[in-house]
Amino acid sequence: MSPASKISIIRQVGGNRLVSDATWWLILDPATGKPTRYTSFNSRSDKLNVPKAFAFRPYRQSRCVIPVSAFVEGLGDGSTYHMVELIDQAIMLGGLYREYLVPDTGEIVLGCSIITLGALPAWRHFHPDSMPLILPVEKSLIDAWLDPAVTDVEQFDQLLQARVGAVQRVTPIDRPSTWSAVGDPFLICP
Repeated sequence: MSPASKISIIRQVGGNRLVSDATWWLILDPATGKPTRYTSFNSRSDKLNVPKAFAFRPYRQSRCVIPVSAFVEGLGDGSTYHMVELIDQAIMLGGLYREYLVPDTGEIVLGCSIITLGALPAWRHFHPDSMPLILPVEKSLIDAWLDPAVTDVEQFDQLLQARVGAVQRVTPIDRPSTWSAVGDPFLICP
């Protein structure tokens, strides 16, 4: 998956859990349902409680889970990439979404973003600035996260700290489009 591509999200609407397609770009043009020029595939955790930030309202009203088996992080030099997996479990990334009604077609489209946390020292050699929010696999937490009636977001504060919550297998890869290993995997443990 790459920014502005279609991805699957899990959201809760009217008490029902839905798997929906969304554009990995939170700020879409309301007239077209297409990504705007404002980069919004990630929502920084330090902006979630800033009232004028674009992610403020979705953090309180429309949180989602983005299920993945692995994801890729880059050093930013255009050549150093690593695939991150969790040992023996899928990954549930914490995200936000917004609905848009495209006037010309009447279609409802979704835009989403992945919440990013601050730097994680264990990641300093392959992604030193941030990490995605990886939600713990705890039923009560996921239930609260997806429930749009839960607007008291202070209960999620502990999730917004960069940490290793489960064993991560990190594999050097050639590039995000192929995910071909170019080195031996290593583990990062809690």
